[in-house]
Amino acid sequence: MKATSTPVLPWLRWLALAALLASTTAAAQVAKVVWHVDFADARRLSAMIQNVNNMVTTYQGNLEDYDVRIVFLAGGIRFLTTDPLKGTPFQEDEAFRKARPDLITRLQQLRTLHNVKLELCEITREQLNLPKDKVIEGVASVRSGVVRIAELQQKGYAYLKVE
Repeated sequence: MKATSTPVLPWLRWLALAALLASTTAAAQVAKVVWHVDFADARRLSAMIQNVNNMVTTYQGNLEDYDVRIVFLAGGIRFLTTDPLKGTPFQEDEAFRKARPDLITRLQQLRTLHNVKLELCEITREQLNLPKDKVIEGVASVRSGVVRIAELQQKGYAYLKVE
């Protein structure tokens, strides 16, 4: 007697292939988030840094890929420089002067330890006459902060802002 094998139904093969492709696509998705910083309030920035840290450590704990960006414009520029910005609307006061080193350290930790991207609006920097070499290390320039945020949203980035 000759053994015969039952052929696998073609639709079953296609179903298995579709399931494999769906699981591969789901695993390859990247969580994309853009945070908007146009304010000069150090307490708000501190709260935002904590939120971003919680976000990326959650993604890491879940073994999820992520692309988190913080776009700074207007008053947010004061967090990316040690320059006192004298004569500008964002001039440092005593309280901010004391808080700034810790805020910059925490932002740099987000950048270096968690690969959070920091981006600064060039229009803001130019209007304040802040030289590029006065911007902290690792900050990417974008021509317009609001245009950058809109571009990222069009690419599927979730928009977040601390109030």
